[in-house]
Amino acid sequence: MTTQLRLVTSNLLHGRSLDDGQVETNRFVRALSDLQPNVLAIQEVDRFQSRSLMVDQTAEIAAAIPGASWRFVPAITGLPGGSWLPATDTDLASGHDLVAVDPGRPAYGTGLITTLPVLSWHVIRVRPFRFRAPVFIPGINKWMMIDDEPRVCIAAVVEFNGRPLTIAGTHASFVPGWNVPQLRHIVKALGALPAPRLLLGDLNLPAPVPAAVTRWKSLANALPTFPSPNPKLQLDHMLLDDPGGRLRVCVPARTEHLPFSDHRALVVDVE
Repeated sequence: MTTQLRLVTSNLLHGRSLDDGQVETNRFVRALSDLQPNVLAIQEVDRFQSRSLMVDQTAEIAAAIPGASWRFVPAITGLPGGSWLPATDTDLASGHDLVAVDPGRPAYGTGLITTLPVLSWHVIRVRPFRFRAPVFIPGINKWMMIDDEPRVCIAAVVEFNGRPLTIAGTHASFVPGWNVPQLRHIVKALGALPAPRLLLGDLNLPAPVPAAVTRWKSLANALPTFPSPNPKLQLDHMLLDDPGGRLRVCVPARTEHLPFSDHRALVVDVE
């Protein structure tokens, strides 16, 4: 019986390294699988994009984690920053317990991987900001006005220690003020799933805002994750809604500077 879980959230930046600008599948797969996660939430994930070697990145990572079930849910189809369309549930083309609709279509979104038995999967879609907004582009080191993208939250009801547990991963908007109602929308939707509930991901909000907005407990406080070489802000978070007080942090939260992305991974062990 499993009594301890390792939770990891990582913004992939589609696997690109800030050091050499390259995407090497083995590099990010090895780095994440070496963390030995029981729950892994990943954001800014590619599926069949030319810039990332035409691979299904969630599938590649999951294949390196023994016994893993997984889902990739696209937020958009097409090229991020280029020509794209909002994804719908008919674009769910890879992962555990999904129907292959169009497995060759390029997509970009969010993945969730777990070694726990999955009882059910759920998708929560979130509207983008309606207007263009400034965003800093790493690599070229400049601000650009871009269209916000739709967002998704993937949730799984899993079995942990003989009882249900809801785990979820998401990536909120970079637009200040818009990501707060997005987060509230997600938390409200997760409230229909069994407690305890865990929400992991890049929320694009500094600590302690996510905990204050949701009234969920933060499992990692004041741990800067962005930008990865010399982090100043904690944009990546793990939140817990546990009315029965079943879960607790058993090893202090930490960040990992991995050989890809502009975010550090956040790691928390709970029991």
